[in-house]
Amino acid sequence: MDYIILFVNALVDLSNAMAPYILFGLLFAGILHELVPDTIVKNHLGKNSIMSVIKATLFGVPLPVCSCGVIPLATGIKKSGASNGSTLAFLISTPITGVDSILATYGMFGWAFTIYRVLTSMVISIIAGILTNFYAHDEEEQKQELKKQSTAFSLSPNIKASSEKISFSTIQTPKKEDVECTEGGCCSTESCESPKSCIGKRVVSYAFGTLLKDIASPLFVGLLLGALITVAIPENLSEILVHYSWLSYIIVIIIAVPMYVCATASLPIAAGLMLAGVSPGAAFVFLSAGPATNTVTIGVVKKMLGTRTLYIYLGTIIVGSVLFGFGLDYLLRDVSVSELVHIHEEFGIVAWVSSLILWGFVLYYMGTSNNSSYSQREEREMKS
Repeated sequence: MDYIILFVNALVDLSNAMAPYILFGLLFAGILHELVPDTIVKNHLGKNSIMSVIKATLFGVPLPVCSCGVIPLATGIKKSGASNGSTLAFLISTPITGVDSILATYGMFGWAFTIYRVLTSMVISIIAGILTNFYAHDEEEQKQELKKQSTAFSLSPNIKASSEKISFSTIQTPKKEDVECTEGGCCSTESCESPKSCIGKRVVSYAFGTLLKDIASPLFVGLLLGALITVAIPENLSEILVHYSWLSYIIVIIIAVPMYVCATASLPIAAGLMLAGVSPGAAFVFLSAGPATNTVTIGVVKKMLGTRTLYIYLGTIIVGSVLFGFGLDYLLRDVSVSELVHIHEEFGIVAWVSSLILWGFVLYYMGTSNNSSYSQREEREMKS
């Protein structure tokens, strides 16, 4: 019973920590979708080239978006035509850094550590994007080809029957107001009285309809797994890492990869590890791999970009974080950090309301998805 209470508390804390940033990311993605034409995204990020990966990385570095808020943004640019490599580079570089995190890192660890963190995150992102463009872009093409074949196969028996039913009486000339509304970009059957309100409707519809519906299932699973992992982490973690210093990198990676922690919030954790005697390199591994990955993002990457891209995503972050962690230990072998800042945040009303809103949408889409799959299964059984 105690473990159930701990799990529920961890799930509530995780939801409160993630929800405001996810909702902000959804709205930001909706705004970008309206303001940035798809052609710009396709022209700059749509090619399987090194330059498109570099552009996506540079675009993501300064954005103050965490590892959960970046999910809808990455989904949005992917839907707008970005390549798998560009999407993955953006997905990695954005949560590790950010203006807020860069300033906080500078205030806590100094300019050298800050520059090292920013540059290494860019290198990891670019390498992951390039590998994806070279080794995983054909996976998406195969998926699209299979989808086209299955769609053509499912429609072929009904083509003749449907074509016989078409008559000139069914073809209607669109009304003038409908044409004007469509040209204005209004995504509803109502007249576009106010262009601003029309844009607002499209932003909300795209953010909380299209994007959130796509990530609802992996988000649900990720929250549950993240809470479970949080409960399973021992309280004397720092003592274990100090005692087994030669295993500290591996232990930190095992914990950091599935755990949710944003770039700024990871700083006091890393500072606490260093104060407890853990090497700066091991603490850096947590700062790099922690914000870049979590159970939610892992599920979304697999669904959106494919299994091969997921392996590149995890492999690049793990190997890159460990190698750069060793490099930091070498650079700071004669340096000791004397003063570190510890930050503790209490969840306010915004976090609680955001969490309730997010869970409401997730459970709604999970329910509609289950009902849809159930009705499809019933339909197949009736046909058989």
